[in-house]
Amino acid sequence: MSQKPFGFRVTHSDHAARRGTIETPHGDVQTPAFMPVGTRGALKAVTHRDVMDVGAEIVLANAYHLHLRPGDELIARAGGLHAFIGWPRPILTDSGGYQVFSLAARRKITEAGVEFRSHIDGALSALSPETATDIQARLGSDIAMVLDECIGNENRGSRVEDRSSSPANFGPRTSNLGTRSAMERSVRWAKRARTRMLQLRQDPSSAAGVAVTNPGQAQFGIIQGGTDPGLRTESVQATVEIGFEAYAIGGLSVGEPPAVMYDIVARTAPQLPADRPRYLMGTGMPDDLIECVARGVDLFDCVLPTRNARNGQLLTQHGVIVIKNARYAEDPRPPDPACGCYTCRSFSLAYLRHLYASQEMTAATLLSVHNLYFYLDLMRRIRDAIGFGSFEKLRHEFHQTFSRRQCST
Repeated sequence: MSQKPFGFRVTHSDHAARRGTIETPHGDVQTPAFMPVGTRGALKAVTHRDVMDVGAEIVLANAYHLHLRPGDELIARAGGLHAFIGWPRPILTDSGGYQVFSLAARRKITEAGVEFRSHIDGALSALSPETATDIQARLGSDIAMVLDECIGNENRGSRVEDRSSSPANFGPRTSNLGTRSAMERSVRWAKRARTRMLQLRQDPSSAAGVAVTNPGQAQFGIIQGGTDPGLRTESVQATVEIGFEAYAIGGLSVGEPPAVMYDIVARTAPQLPADRPRYLMGTGMPDDLIECVARGVDLFDCVLPTRNARNGQLLTQHGVIVIKNARYAEDPRPPDPACGCYTCRSFSLAYLRHLYASQEMTAATLLSVHNLYFYLDLMRRIRDAIGFGSFEKLRHEFHQTFSRRQCST
């Protein structure tokens, strides 16, 4: 395994869209890139071989889930997450902030961190900026995320007018007290996480019990602030001042309309350092990827391709196929004749519908293979278009054919 340090370089640009390369100890990632989500160290219904075959260069795992089971100390004893799960390529680990946020009544947030009840057995546990950093150091991912506080779109608290924090170009804005509190706490937690990460790098022996399995691990800060542009700007300034290898835009894709998300990304991404990758967390539909690449984002993840596959939905260049529909019962066509994935090369809609209706496990596998290929092939086409200076043409053509609605044929 190469031990080259984390790095990033932009090789091409087309307006705000960027093509580049992220360098990690476990290999390079061509950007813009989509990370399939393997929450517990595995993508549901597919093998690592399947994931490699569809072109994934990096996957995401979740530190919260792996901490609870099988345990990050066990994984460290196995040599780290790459060795434990048998994945030789780059891995990003999320800290678990979103998972803890989703526990709602099972968790309590304080300045120290989060206390929560395990979703597995109800046992009381705790997560702090420091312990989240330690857990990911044991896992040895190539990219570790700081612990942040995320709140849902429907829980952003009472609103008051806040003129003082709004940049002149945004004008007077209404600021959300709950969102401000979460943003400011996330900044304080980010400082503590960075301090801990630097301690582990510079003097590992000072952290008894923390086995650092990947000395080249990078740490990303997370920008919060909800849908308030002024709070987002404050978060960018404070988080960049701390100094991370790169930065993520968090706290979106939690219920706000796509147009609002696009607006916040368009305002936030250009404020982030141009020489660092920009990661939009938890997004989204294929058209979201296109639109956020157009606004300067380099890295994405989402459970949608595999989750929707298990629910019987295939994403194609024309829209969504719901495989259980009766009209596919005798349809001899592949899901997408233009697609080069194993599923489309080998099987008919009729057969896939039969597998799904019969509750055969292979239905989830074959539908997941297609959806992952669709996403990763879209990213390949985006990279090629940026390289050739034709991204806007691709963007226009994609919107002319793709619809979030079900396919009509």
